[in-house]
Amino acid sequence: MTAPHDEQPVHSPGFSEAPEAADAVELVRPYVITNGRGSADTAEFDVVTLVTASASGQRTGHLDPEKRSLLELCEGGYLSVAEIAGHLRLPIGIVRVLLSDLARAGYITTRAPVPAAQLTDIQVLQEVLDGLQARFG
Repeated sequence: MTAPHDEQPVHSPGFSEAPEAADAVELVRPYVITNGRGSADTAEFDVVTLVTASASGQRTGHLDPEKRSLLELCEGGYLSVAEIAGHLRLPIGIVRVLLSDLARAGYITTRAPVPAAQLTDIQVLQEVLDGLQARFG
């Protein structure tokens, strides 16, 4: 008879603790999440495209767990595609496929990021400064 601390751990059949098995699981997962699709329309979802849950979006359809998590994340306001990928710990390509599905179903809305401000001409700033100094001393 063996003592309880001497017992060998029980492993599920088909799963091993070898590093190759862990890598294989990670390689299969994105394929399963996207139902076999490898890419989406990349022009629609750039890494800086802002995404939020649609106010008028239907919430009656069945969503996969990853799509549901993505939608819940976007209910708080606008997030970029890169931020969504970081929060969900998924590759950007997979997030783009999920976003494409959600956009097609009307669950999310997108908008372009706020453009960078253009620099003002230094001559204009100097004239404003000279005018303020002349007026207020």
